[in-house]
Amino acid sequence: MARRRKGTPVHGWVVIDKPKGVTSTQVVGIVRRIFDAQKAGHAGTLDPMATGVLAIALGEATKTVPYAMDAQKIYRFTATWGESRDTDDAEGAVTGTSPVRPTREQIEAALPAFTGPIIQVPPAYSAIKVQGERAYDLAREGEEVVLEPRTVEIFESRLLAQPDADHAEFEILCGKGTYVRAWVRDMARALGTLGHVSQLRRTRIGGFSAETAIPLEKLQALGHGPAAFEHLRPISTALDGIPALAVTGPDAVRLKSGNSVLVRANIFARLTECVSGDDLQGLTVFCSTPEGEPVALAELEQGELRPFRVFNFGTG
Repeated sequence: MARRRKGTPVHGWVVIDKPKGVTSTQVVGIVRRIFDAQKAGHAGTLDPMATGVLAIALGEATKTVPYAMDAQKIYRFTATWGESRDTDDAEGAVTGTSPVRPTREQIEAALPAFTGPIIQVPPAYSAIKVQGERAYDLAREGEEVVLEPRTVEIFESRLLAQPDADHAEFEILCGKGTYVRAWVRDMARALGTLGHVSQLRRTRIGGFSAETAIPLEKLQALGHGPAAFEHLRPISTALDGIPALAVTGPDAVRLKSGNSVLVRANIFARLTECVSGDDLQGLTVFCSTPEGEPVALAELEQGELRPFRVFNFGTG
């Protein structure tokens, strides 16, 4: 007999405005307890010193986490010049100092080189796994951590303010895998100085924004009740940009069972309304019932919708 999962079957997204001083894992645990959810996860770690948007997936919404993680993100942050830290942020130990302070003109001139596809070496204190261990665990144990360079995308970057010679405030719109700490570290070096991140706030992940996020302490004050559940968003919230298709009757049953369905003329016509271009091969489609209940994520291949992720709203 299968062991019953603890908690209740709660499904959807909760968008938290994370305060400073707690880990992303701690926030997931708090939210999970508030909703008494059987399963929970998050769409992208925020360091303890960082604040802002932390999207928590509950139940079947965890199956859409990769789509939220792949979404573009916006960060606002402060770079402090003249000091490098082993963590590349204010929480680390000082590893070097420099008397050089860049001017606004020098910073503005450097920005184009840090916009577009750029190569980064992630910070040693990061969640990347090295032979099965988290890099930050190895670094804390005193081991030398060497991570491979990776290409990330910075779609937009701008200097917001320069309150004094020691600090500069930035905003970037970036893709998956970008480390703001590495961006500041590398920009400082390009400017002939040293630097680290002293403040960091994530204001957006895809369709999740700080304007509509609930502060963690406010959600905690609501407790496990109807008021908290008003902040539970649909699973589809994370699937912004993926074509949606309403499937009925036998098609919904087949997809839920993991079986393909034939793309008939009426379905094909609806898909071509959503997506421009004639070639729909390999297209990912979000299938739901006409009432809006998620059915499956499916891929269009050889005239069929083939489900690769099925949503199951059982009782646990």
